[in-house]
Amino acid sequence: MRILLVNPNTTVSMTNSIESAARSVAGPATEISARTSRMGPVSIEGYYDEAFAVPGLLTEIAEGERSGADAAIIACFDDTGLDAARAMASIPVLGICEAAVVTAALIAQRFSIVTTLERSIMPVRGLVHRYGMSDRATVRAAAIPVLSLDDPSSGATTKLRAEIEKALRDDQAEAIVLGCAGMADLARRLQQEYGVPVVDGVGAAVKLAEGLVTLGLTTSKRGGYASPLVKPYLGMMAPFAPAQTR
Repeated sequence: MRILLVNPNTTVSMTNSIESAARSVAGPATEISARTSRMGPVSIEGYYDEAFAVPGLLTEIAEGERSGADAAIIACFDDTGLDAARAMASIPVLGICEAAVVTAALIAQRFSIVTTLERSIMPVRGLVHRYGMSDRATVRAAAIPVLSLDDPSSGATTKLRAEIEKALRDDQAEAIVLGCAGMADLARRLQQEYGVPVVDGVGAAVKLAEGLVTLGLTTSKRGGYASPLVKPYLGMMAPFAPAQTR
């Protein structure tokens, strides 16, 4: 099977790191096809960035589906554009936040999500509430700009470790969820270091996507994720006008 992995920001080095993490857990029959958005912000840190990342994300998913992808993963912990992508695509589309918290809930009563900056706490809390995990998850920020995760000299991993230690001490966390796709390559190392499950949303999404494809399941087109109605879009959005219903 072929799984499309889309980084909705425009930083290629982050895509490469995410792709490596995805391939490390993918089954032998799974091909990971990674794409970087060609328009939008270099990182997604808050609601404003997220809004401008969606058009580029949708472009990559549409092109990937036409090229034969069996499922798509949005590699941003804000689950950027997830609802729009599910309405647009006929293949399953997964967000790494949803995949991570669902996975964590299978192995721990309580878990802490450690994300990047304080401004990301409220968006992630909103997702946690939406996914029914508000009474089981705590959301923390490690004061790490997203792009610093690519810089070994930034001290980002030291800050991340400090926040994980606080979560284990103060939150009664039984597992840790890494709240940024750029942290994906750290999961196994941190799990060995702290002796608790550490869930990376990229890996969790890959395994869930493989399961959905194997089961022959895709997004329901009845109700909220019904295909977009055909209508004209004006101005810069004209290329995104729905051409036909599925």
